[in-house]
Amino acid sequence: MVDNRYATALVIGSVLSLLATVYLSVAVGTQHWYQYSRPLVKPNGSNASEFKEFTDGEFDEKTYRDTMYRLNGTLGLWWRCILVPSESYWFKEPEPRMETRCVSFTLPQQFSPKYKYQENNNSEEDLLRTYLWRCQFLLPLVSLALVFLAGLVGVCACLCRSFTPTLGVGVLHLLAGLCTLGTVCCFLAGEELYSLRPKEVEGSLGWSLYLALISFPLQMMAAALFLWAARSHRTNYTRMTAYRVA
Repeated sequence: MVDNRYATALVIGSVLSLLATVYLSVAVGTQHWYQYSRPLVKPNGSNASEFKEFTDGEFDEKTYRDTMYRLNGTLGLWWRCILVPSESYWFKEPEPRMETRCVSFTLPQQFSPKYKYQENNNSEEDLLRTYLWRCQFLLPLVSLALVFLAGLVGVCACLCRSFTPTLGVGVLHLLAGLCTLGTVCCFLAGEELYSLRPKEVEGSLGWSLYLALISFPLQMMAAALFLWAARSHRTNYTRMTAYRVA
């Protein structure tokens, strides 16, 4: 038999874990981790070629970041976006409506090295930023995988009618929360280390990053509930067994 307190802790922990998983999944799949703002330049012929280069050109960090700075772009773990005028097929509007166009990072691009750009147009690989970028891409996937594994362990525990695996579920959620926090830290550190952002461009955190930040304490609270329930149940079970033996 399981005490009602422990059962309640397990239910609340499961709900918190589910919410954290949904928030983190939405954060990983959206592009509003960091957004740049400056007075928008009116589009012209050169802008049109710039849009095409941003979407279809070769992958170069300096090129696409410069475009994002000029066109109020947003950056995510898998996406880079810019603000462009919407296409009008009937007439040319004096003040065209702006829309967001996004390009996804491919898997090879996620693992491509980052560079330090110098005044004489030379560049050398920036190992710190390279590994920070790779960590910010891998850590949320590891976090989601750990939560999925914890869910499988929990289902197996229910089928086996055993309370012992709950400790493992709590540990997995604890590791998942640390991976989520590491994702946010790596992303912010990488942004701060990029030194070529113009002074007139202002950067701000986007709602996708805030979703990831919210998922971190939810995962930690779920881990605390699972660990408390497992530890308390084990202690009470040991005391009850000793009492019966006595």
